[in-house]
Amino acid sequence: MSPADPEADKTPLSIGGASGFWGESTPAVPQLLEAGVDVLVFDYLAEITMSIMARARAADPERGYALDFVSAVLKPNLKAIADSGVKVIANAGGVNPQSCGRAIQALIDAAGLDLKVGLVLGDDLSGRAAEFAGESEMFSGDPFPRPESIASVNAYLGAFPVAAALDAGADIVITGRTVDSALTLGACIHHFGWDAAELDKLAGGSLAGHILECSTQATGGNYTDWEEVADELADIGCPVAEVSADGSFVVTKPEGSGGLVGVGTVAEQMLYEIGDPQAYELPDVSCDFSEVQIKQQTADRVQVSGARGSSPPRDYKVSATFADGFRGGQLLFFYGERAGDRARAYADAVLSRAGRRLEQLGLGPLTETCVETFGDESHYGEAARYVRSREVTLKIAARHPRKEGVGVFLGETFGLALSAPPGLSAFQGGRPRPSPVVRLFSFRVARGDVPVEVLVNNQPVDWTMPQPPSGVSLERPREPEAAHTDAMAEVRLDRIALARSGDKGNKANVGIIARDPVYLPWIWQALTTEVVADRFAHFLEGEVERFLMPGVHAINFLLHDVLGGGGIASLRNDPQGKGYSQILLDIKVPIPADLAEELDNKEAS
Repeated sequence: MSPADPEADKTPLSIGGASGFWGESTPAVPQLLEAGVDVLVFDYLAEITMSIMARARAADPERGYALDFVSAVLKPNLKAIADSGVKVIANAGGVNPQSCGRAIQALIDAAGLDLKVGLVLGDDLSGRAAEFAGESEMFSGDPFPRPESIASVNAYLGAFPVAAALDAGADIVITGRTVDSALTLGACIHHFGWDAAELDKLAGGSLAGHILECSTQATGGNYTDWEEVADELADIGCPVAEVSADGSFVVTKPEGSGGLVGVGTVAEQMLYEIGDPQAYELPDVSCDFSEVQIKQQTADRVQVSGARGSSPPRDYKVSATFADGFRGGQLLFFYGERAGDRARAYADAVLSRAGRRLEQLGLGPLTETCVETFGDESHYGEAARYVRSREVTLKIAARHPRKEGVGVFLGETFGLALSAPPGLSAFQGGRPRPSPVVRLFSFRVARGDVPVEVLVNNQPVDWTMPQPPSGVSLERPREPEAAHTDAMAEVRLDRIALARSGDKGNKANVGIIARDPVYLPWIWQALTTEVVADRFAHFLEGEVERFLMPGVHAINFLLHDVLGGGGIASLRNDPQGKGYSQILLDIKVPIPADLAEELDNKEAS
């Protein structure tokens, strides 16, 4: 595939990450346009987003996409986008890219602009749900849900259709369920003319997309050393990747914007929401990030290189979302001596009363309950420090197959208030309402069974999906060895490491990055899978895997079946594992006494 400009492949491509989720609040577009980027990429989708959009489309055939992308992002900035010549790529199409495209075209026509809209179609397999009745969930082995419960079924498409739309002259490309990083990779393929066999370059472009896909998480958001950027969060800059023809890139941000681009911020984002770092599977390439090098060039400029690629999976991953009953919950505040004990006593009474009422009404028992007390370290399990907090927030939640059942439970969460221990209060007005539980079901479908169509200004584009090469070669890195020493000292992990955690369905990952390579052998020796499993025993129902990433002196832990179902299927307060890194950073690691002394001196200076 050739780039539109024959000279383009000789120049770096500047791509701005303008959105990391549906609802993000940032002044991204003006900021990035002023910075002079070549491409704006917008990531809006997650599994739960798809189910919400599917329900919106069911209510109104013209909906089912990110409405605010059209009204709040494009509308006020469309002329500036046209004047700058910047390309816009977004998965804002959700489950209805055609309707999104029509809305954008109406804006273009009203403004009298000459912009072409490209669409990538084919990911939506909802109409074929009955065909997949024999499929098993690729992680749990569960059977396919009842067809009438299905909310959405979407294949994760790759980057080459995006590139095809750009090759055909599209100025704005709208996709449905395309892999997040493929938005960036598609722009790179178009600009540099990469083909399906240039796997290392595809891996590098995918990593650039992975760094950009969560927007300001690469520029100081969610950063372990948050104090370094605390005063600048209101004006935090969006990330920019300046990608070179060999697949390496520089991460930076608009000049004068807040936040920070450093080795730590970029390394943390690289480890975010990944499993095996040597088998990060995407539709276009399987990526190996284990030997990636991240180096500080100058202030707020970080060089990233060394991503390696191998052949991608033969099939597309498909995610279905389906309705699985209802859930509801309540937040209440207790204060006074032994506030946590008061809150838990109240929760026990609520669940007992709700259970009796459900039995009396013939609705059957609650299928799952969750009680969490915030303020007494309940999230730390057995690692919690002994705290007799005088103020806690109680969160009590439950699931039931029927909406009425959750309604009974919610009625008791506040209906028992006059019988509560003293110190109960609440801020919110009114009783919470039951909401549908949406679960994720993942499986694979052969590429040939997912026809992908590319349109530009509603005209089909003549293109062919390239066939990737076959064959995978994987060599695990050598484990670091800690030299024996008799004099040891324990230090908290956060003094010698950074961390980032996130979710993948019902799995969570926690990436640990040594602040100095000298600490890595000791962290590896201390943080075994057994130690990590014990730390998360109050959440964990599956196994823990451990992976080494020598390039950035890091370890990635993958925790299976740890999020209570994940997403809105979970009753947990942190169903995406965002805070799991903080739980692990609290652990103590033995290191040589001389290293501990050096650390003390460094921190004191």
